[in-house]
Amino acid sequence: MRSTLTKHPSVILIGILLAIAAISGAMLMQEEPVIASISEQQPNLPAMSYVGRRTCVDCHAEQDRLWQGSHHDLAMQEANEETVLGDFDNGELTVHGITTRFFRRNERHFVNTDGPDGQLADFEIKYTFGVTPLQQYLIEFPDGRLQAFGIAWDSRAKDQGGQRWFHLYPDEPMNAQHELHWTQRLQNWNFMCAECHSTHVQKNYNPLDRTYDTRWAEIDVSCEACHGPASHHLIWARRIVGHEQIDRVTKGLTLQLDERSNVNRDVNPLSGNTRRDLAGQSGKEIQTCGQCHSRRTPLFDDPKPGQLLDSHVLSLLQASLYHADGQIKDEVYEYGSFAQSKMYQAGVTCSDCHEPHSLKLRVDGNGVCLQCHAGDKYETETHHFHPKSAGSGCVDCHMPIRTYMIVDTRRDHQFSIPRPHLAAQIGAPNACTACHADQTPQWAADNLRKWYGHDPGGYQNYAEALHAVRSGTENAYDRLMALLEDRNQPVIARATAIEELDLRLNPRLLNALVDALHDDDPLLRSAGLTALGQLPPTQRWLLASERLQDPVRSVRVLAAAMLKEVSSDEMSPSQQISFHESREEYLHSLRFNADDPAAQVSLGDFHTARVEYAEAEQAYREALFLDKNWIPAYINYADLLRRTNRDGEGETVLREGLIHRPEAGALQYGLGLLLVRKKDLSRALVFLKRAVELEPEIIRYSYIYAVALHSAGQSDLAQVIISSALSKAPNDLSLKALKTQLTGK
Repeated sequence: MRSTLTKHPSVILIGILLAIAAISGAMLMQEEPVIASISEQQPNLPAMSYVGRRTCVDCHAEQDRLWQGSHHDLAMQEANEETVLGDFDNGELTVHGITTRFFRRNERHFVNTDGPDGQLADFEIKYTFGVTPLQQYLIEFPDGRLQAFGIAWDSRAKDQGGQRWFHLYPDEPMNAQHELHWTQRLQNWNFMCAECHSTHVQKNYNPLDRTYDTRWAEIDVSCEACHGPASHHLIWARRIVGHEQIDRVTKGLTLQLDERSNVNRDVNPLSGNTRRDLAGQSGKEIQTCGQCHSRRTPLFDDPKPGQLLDSHVLSLLQASLYHADGQIKDEVYEYGSFAQSKMYQAGVTCSDCHEPHSLKLRVDGNGVCLQCHAGDKYETETHHFHPKSAGSGCVDCHMPIRTYMIVDTRRDHQFSIPRPHLAAQIGAPNACTACHADQTPQWAADNLRKWYGHDPGGYQNYAEALHAVRSGTENAYDRLMALLEDRNQPVIARATAIEELDLRLNPRLLNALVDALHDDDPLLRSAGLTALGQLPPTQRWLLASERLQDPVRSVRVLAAAMLKEVSSDEMSPSQQISFHESREEYLHSLRFNADDPAAQVSLGDFHTARVEYAEAEQAYREALFLDKNWIPAYINYADLLRRTNRDGEGETVLREGLIHRPEAGALQYGLGLLLVRKKDLSRALVFLKRAVELEPEIIRYSYIYAVALHSAGQSDLAQVIISSALSKAPNDLSLKALKTQLTGK
């Protein structure tokens, strides 16, 4: 079961690209297309097209047999008596003061619940979504949206706690205006969910009337979702005369998923581990799976199998998504975890462990691990120190579980060694106390030290560096530099370190940024571009203009976004061409995501940077229409109004934002700054204080509040605020300078 949404989707590209927060909606394509007949005399190939699973079955019957009944096969289905698992025999569930009833009418399935106006009404279930351990249901709206209903069916067996209705957000006080209510944007199917539950989804959002005409090639995740459009492959298979030019290696497919073919493996007798020949390893299989099995932002509507970063931007190990040691925290799926693993670096692919059509493990239990790891070394009590069947499974220690969507347990694919001594230092979970919940990490660390004679090490050695930077410890930048320079560490961790750079406080780290911008790996180049946001536009241009011609499309798009403020007068004719081409790709990505307020804010920012204020204002207004809770839209719109000497209107915008999001420190801070500009210091202090109270970890808020207090003659209180901020960020140079100014020492 793929989750339909992440609870608090993150904006990946630092205010420029799109948060994975949206979802979209739905008039859907019902039939599988049939390949057009091809004349034997036709000299040129037609464009690639989707031919449908039924066309594949004649030659690939065994693969089809394995696929049928899989999670991919059942990812999305039309709602009927065979596909709906939930109890629609007048069952009821009362949550948040609303009693929802599930019933049938004329062989169709309905719910009676609170709709977008908060009033009870009947809504028809159009599609099922997922199958196990839970099944969700999609409800269609007249504007083409499909909305994921917030009450799901627990499809587990009754003795496992299943066969019941449950609310996905039982602890969130909720009404129809709440951002997580089933009728709101965050539950809209098309943008967030559709891409990964059906094959060749075309969202078809019309921004003029804000409607959808979303279509698919097949309703579920079928053959061509992974292998790409197969019309040329069909021509190759049928040996159609006149088309012999089809590549005999690719056989007419977008790519060959053949990374398990002709790979040599041998066992190292000392380590007990298998070494895999990397000669055929290109990462194309993992990137194909990663287009759905990752936390990422879609930029374009034409993803290509095996080229994840061409059409998507991958989330790194941000603190909101992962613990500092890389363990999963928020709903991040598998790619980002597996990319941290030693197995990934050794060339292991998804299908080494999972049969790619049935999705089941190739071997049950420890057997899947013993394909590569010697049992006489690892499947013994001298290795795991647990009696058989009580914590002795490989996954118990190396793939700890985290639960999402109330009942959906998922295993961490980082494959790390448990290090409870480290977990105790950085506040991360550990596999030992996940089972021994009545014990402490120190207890677990003492036991491991007794068993092995030392604290366990491991492949992933970046927890201290990321934790140090995020907690502001004194040696943070030395640790960060060590991580950046360690090419034996996972690229995704090194890219995360680049995003964490504070270039203003440590100019010598610019060298690391330059290296990143020219690295062979697009993840590092993208991270380098993101870090550029801290620098003035001219300096950005000098460092990153080459990236406008990057071979990877998502990198070019990010370069255009980061260089948007640079005037064409500063570019040579050839550079103007490169910028124009990348800019058009960037704007195309924003148009594709026009139903996402993050994209509209990015569009507004682009026009603001280009001094196109009317277009910018329209984009910010559209963002607020799409989501009245979208904080960046209020902030950036108010800033545009400041630029155009309309602070009075800006104050109205910020106060409107606070009506919807009173807990947003950014809005409190923005209004406080505006009142400082209006020389209304007494009222400004109220909002600046509230910003610090709401988000004390944002040091900038404390700094400005202290400055305002000092200006208001409250220097003693300003010193208290600075001291508190320094306890959180003891090496912040701006805080230190202000303390010296206030105290004289």
